[in-house]
Amino acid sequence: MKPNSFSHSRRRFLKTSSLAFSSLLMQPKILSDTSPIATRYFMVGNPKGVSIHKEPFDESIILYQKQLDEIINVYSDVIGPKGPEYNPLWYRVWGGFVHSGNLVEVRFTKNEVQDVVKKSGQLAEVTVPFTRTKFFNRLTGWKDMYRFYYGSVHWVVNAIEGPDKQPWYIIKDELLEVELGAPAENFRFVPDNEMAPISQDIPPEKKRIDISLARQFLIAYEGERIVMETKISSGLPWNNLATPSGRFHIATKMPSKHMGDGQLTANIYDYELMGVPWNCFFEMELGVATHGTYWHNNFGSQMSHGCVNMRTSDAKWLYRWTNPVASSDDWEKHGYGTVVNVI
Repeated sequence: MKPNSFSHSRRRFLKTSSLAFSSLLMQPKILSDTSPIATRYFMVGNPKGVSIHKEPFDESIILYQKQLDEIINVYSDVIGPKGPEYNPLWYRVWGGFVHSGNLVEVRFTKNEVQDVVKKSGQLAEVTVPFTRTKFFNRLTGWKDMYRFYYGSVHWVVNAIEGPDKQPWYIIKDELLEVELGAPAENFRFVPDNEMAPISQDIPPEKKRIDISLARQFLIAYEGERIVMETKISSGLPWNNLATPSGRFHIATKMPSKHMGDGQLTANIYDYELMGVPWNCFFEMELGVATHGTYWHNNFGSQMSHGCVNMRTSDAKWLYRWTNPVASSDDWEKHGYGTVVNVI
């Protein structure tokens, strides 16, 4: 369905202002100081939910649970006395403690609406915990579809008046070739300078990426100089989900990718990851990439279905730094790119 096939007339777009919603004595070390701090908001990313414990370790009494996509207020960071070693960070929440691994920090930010979209499409980032999308069919009208989550990125191809008479964007799904609508104020257009290449003066052969599966760690080099290092989460060690080892080259880069089973669905428990950000594919037969991660924060532990999960900010930096060089208009960029050594 092409953007102009929607029967809704364009209206004058309204500008919306940006807004943000905004002791327990124990052995664990509290990282924040004792001065009042603003509450932070985290969303549950694990389909199985998370447990709130009386104390910050897994064997402690479970007080209550929170389910997928629920929002949790976090008051302070805590280093758990019993780890886990790879990620000992816990959060103090109402009545107890929750491990940080399956929570993702979110914000509630509304954006100025743009009524002009580049012909090539405009990359946009979700700035609220999630926004429900809808699919338009002339026979059935608007139907609920996927949730797009905080930090995911998507290709906007048009701006329309939505079913609620408010400004909406039309987003193109590159995998299924379908178009979905969502409220425009929930998306921030990514400016071109945020996608500009990094270190172009460095010869391509001087750049390389080393990934240690044993250490769950990634290092980027320019010659022998380390320019970035970070924890990662590689593939789970069962059911053929492990990240392959070997020497590779980045072959395809995509700033936004629909990963999963490829269903057109509204079920939040289906395996569909929409708008996975900043992908650098280095193994094309299995489709293995480094990419940003908006559904967990458990880096240092194997978590993925084969890809190399990274913090989104780190994945974005790597996307800009590696070859082949992509422009802000490239939905995908192919070439014989930066070396990736996986050991």
